[in-house]
Amino acid sequence: MTAGQIRAARGLIDWSGPNLAEASGISLHTIRRMETMGPERSTAANVQAVKRALEEAGIVFQGENDEFGAGVRLRK
Repeated sequence: MTAGQIRAARGLIDWSGPNLAEASGISLHTIRRMETMGPERSTAANVQAVKRALEEAGIVFQGENDEFGAGVRLRK
């Protein structure tokens, strides 16, 4: 998961930063840091909480090895 994927995922489901913070149980400050400096600057637990919240909202993360490269899409 990359910073760009987090931002794109929020856009697809029309979530604000505070929406993601609430759904993941992570502070808004941490969400903003992950979206600007990258999730690698956060703990593994925080990254998993954000990813889980987005996936539960219908986001599918695509990796670099995907046919079209890294990205996000909505689940069918």
